[in-house]
Amino acid sequence: MNLFSEENLRFMKAALKEAMKAFENDEVPVGAVVVHNKQIIGKGYNQVETLKDPTAHAEMIAITAAANHIGNWRLNECDLYVTLEPCIMCSGAILNARINNLFFAEFDSKFGACGSLYNLPAENKYNHQVNVFSGLCAEESRSLLQEFFRNLRIIEKQNPQSYS
Repeated sequence: MNLFSEENLRFMKAALKEAMKAFENDEVPVGAVVVHNKQIIGKGYNQVETLKDPTAHAEMIAITAAANHIGNWRLNECDLYVTLEPCIMCSGAILNARINNLFFAEFDSKFGACGSLYNLPAENKYNHQVNVFSGLCAEESRSLLQEFFRNLRIIEKQNPQSYS
């Protein structure tokens, strides 16, 4: 039995397309889309290296785009689809934006804040609760991340001075 609908799958595939943009730009391949009334209103992919900005995570960019699109920072009627479990910063933004549902593909054992290292949405300490769903397209996301880091290790071995 599939826990996710065809619609959920379609939106996560859109997030994976965003992750591919990051991959093609030598960024950690994470993508995100914000959905309102079954329409994508915000997209983002990691641009930390490109923008030289530690806050330029896919989720942050997608949330900003969505808020600009609807003209309101409150995204309580919106869902967020992201290819990797959000970190503490992004989890905070998700809670602050009052995202309704969060769907993420792959858990992040090093920085995850929605079930791995931390579980901020489940703490019930905030004035807003977000519903969290994981595992949608996890294998696709995992494969893309593994390929990225495998390629990065090869580059680092060939040119160790540039990554110290």
